Amino acid sequence: MVEKIEQVDENAIEQSGIARVIPCKELDTFECFKWISLGINDFMNAKAISLGYGAIFTALPISIYFLVVSTGWHLVIFPAMVCFMLLGPFLAAGLYDVSWQFEKKNKPSFRHSLKAMSRNAVNEWGFALMLMIFMIFWLRVASIIHALYPAYLEPTLTNLWPFLLVGTLVGILFTTIVFFLTAFTQPILLERKVDLGTAVLTSINAVWKNKVPMFIWAMVISLAVLLGFVTFFFAFLVIMPIIGYASWHGYIDTIETKRERTFE
Repeated sequence: MVEKIEQVDENAIEQSGIARVIPCKELDTFECFKWISLGINDFMNAKAISLGYGAIFTALPISIYFLVVSTGWHLVIFPAMVCFMLLGPFLAAGLYDVSWQFEKKNKPSFRHSLKAMSRNAVNEWGFALMLMIFMIFWLRVASIIHALYPAYLEPTLTNLWPFLLVGTLVGILFTTIVFFLTAFTQPILLERKVDLGTAVLTSINAVWKNKVPMFIWAMVISLAVLLGFVTFFFAFLVIMPIIGYASWHGYIDTIETKRERTFE
């Protein structure tokens, strides 16, 4: 009886009954570095397409920055981020398609990658809306933490550190949740015509069962994004396509199929 309970707990996601969960493989600890290597290879074999998508990912945050500076209205960040959250999944789908075409031994094209964005359009939009709602909730929590700071206190490090600590911990919590929800959801929706619930629960299950390898992958992504900010977003020109391609290869290595992929 005890063994049965432990088995149910271990497979809690699969047994949830909410949606079908696609099985996943167990990854090696440093598997993500292989994905990056494959991502770099895809970038080098499709420089024009890669730089095209990289230019879009670079232009978006730069546009937001200059919009805020020119208007002095910091609230413009909110609608701009909403637009980015809606467009982001579709742009990522285009990058995944490039890697997918290489694996099929086809020559990728920008036009084909754009068409791939509509392959599972309803669930893609659902995914984008899910991210947007989560982002709105995240911003509301951040504004509450900011409102709790007493206006009469000087903004010194001594006075600010408790709020900075709380804000950082909340940010880490939200980022972790988003990573679980999104790590494999997008490529699943691209390759397989499944519902959003199945894709999200499959992603959660795969991350949970590969905690250490996926933690390392999350750290690599975080450092890449940090590098993008340090270079005033210009590093995104190369970083974002490589991360996109690597994410696709991570999905191929992690999420199982009933029959082995032949890519023919």
